[in-house]
Amino acid sequence: MNNNTDILSLANKQPLLLNEVEKLQTIERVIPGSVTYSIHRYKRNPQWTVEDVGMLSYHYEKNNAEANSIELKFCIGGNIYCHKKQTECDYCQLSGSKNCVEKTDSVDVLSFSFSPVYLQQFAKANNDPQSLSDNVLAFKHHTSFSKTVPLCGKTRLVIEALLNHTYTDTLANIFINAQTQILLLYSMDCILGEKEEAGFNCKFLANEADREKIIKAREILLQHIGEPITIKALSRKVAINECYLKKGFKEIFGTTIFDFYQGQRMEHAKYLLYDKGLSVTEVSMLLGYSSISHFSTAFKKHTGLKPCELLLTKN
Repeated sequence: MNNNTDILSLANKQPLLLNEVEKLQTIERVIPGSVTYSIHRYKRNPQWTVEDVGMLSYHYEKNNAEANSIELKFCIGGNIYCHKKQTECDYCQLSGSKNCVEKTDSVDVLSFSFSPVYLQQFAKANNDPQSLSDNVLAFKHHTSFSKTVPLCGKTRLVIEALLNHTYTDTLANIFINAQTQILLLYSMDCILGEKEEAGFNCKFLANEADREKIIKAREILLQHIGEPITIKALSRKVAINECYLKKGFKEIFGTTIFDFYQGQRMEHAKYLLYDKGLSVTEVSMLLGYSSISHFSTAFKKHTGLKPCELLLTKN
């Protein structure tokens, strides 16, 4: 999984068991002087609830220019991966994808990394005044940041083209270079076309290692859905101050640790009750509640229904 863990975890609404993820396809290439990109396609677990997400990360290190980059990442669900090449699959050629025995539901992670040398050609030559976009492209913005990229229809079309094109060799490089520039344009326009300064309010989040700790904390919470963990224990597991953990979590994910954790537990409870057919008592015990009434109260607060009322809607 490596560096795809963060975006997969961000997209997934149920606890993600990383050791059970089956990889269907990996494409990794470097287009000289342009972009380093990878496409990882994973078999979709029926239990996953994946929301399509995109993220732009600006990596800046003052004393290590070679480490600077702008990275785009996207996690897309709802696609279908064909084990055969599109030009060799009779079903694909005949647009019979629904009946194709070679196809598998997939979750796709795309990553594109742009170097400063490549990006600086797009920045304005005059330095005064410069917009935020110009400062970012010229790596004159001295604070690392990450922001969510809205997935509009135009962005989805570009991603779909990247996943399903039939170009090879040099033509593939030309096509991918053109499409990644469009993705960069749409992403920059969405999140940097604003007047306020980009960056984190919590200064310590400018450090990539600290951001990784916050993301890791989210993963640990998902792994402890049935075994509640305190913030103190969580902070120890990721080796970060409790105060920093709470502030950093709220800034990166837009919610408190408690609200996120409760929301995930109740979403998992809905899945266990409605899809797996477990009883209210069984789910209450699996999620670590001391009593059914406490579980029922928490469930209704999150969903608007008591657990027994949810079960009635199934019948």
